Amino acid sequence: MEKTYVTKAADIKHDWYVVDAEGQTLGRLAARIAAVLRGKHKPLFTPALDTGDFVVVVNAGKITVTGRKMEQKIYYRHSNYPGGLKRITLRDQLHKHPTRVLETAVRGMLPRGRLGRAMFKKLKIYATPDHPHAAQQPKPLV
Repeated sequence: MEKTYVTKAADIKHDWYVVDAEGQTLGRLAARIAAVLRGKHKPLFTPALDTGDFVVVVNAGKITVTGRKMEQKIYYRHSNYPGGLKRITLRDQLHKHPTRVLETAVRGMLPRGRLGRAMFKKLKIYATPDHPHAAQQPKPLV
C-alpha cells in the first residue's frame, strides 16, 4: 500500500530568485511572482505551509501595462479623516513610488492572514538594477 507524502516544515528549502521587471507586463509578472512566493512551482507544495522561495525584483519602475491603464488605473487610500480619500494614477505612482505598484499587485494575489504576510516578507523589490542580495546567489526566474 502506498502512503501519502505530507510536507513538513523541516523538509522545506527556500531558494532565491531574481527577476528583471524591465518591459514586463504588471499583472503577468505579479502572478508569476505570487506563484513562486507561495511555492506552487514545487512538487512539495502544501497550501497550509510556506513552501515558497525568496524573490528579488529589480527595475520595478520600468514595468509596462497594456491599454490605457497608465492614465485610467487609479490607486486609492484613505487617511481615516473626513474628506481624506487620496487617489493617484498608475503613472504618478510609478514616478513617485515605483515599488508600491508591484507590491500592491502581488499582495492581492497572496492569501490573507498570517501565512500570506509571511510569504509577502520574502519579496524584495528595488526600483533600480542594483540589489544587496548578491550573497544569496539568486538564480534568474524563468
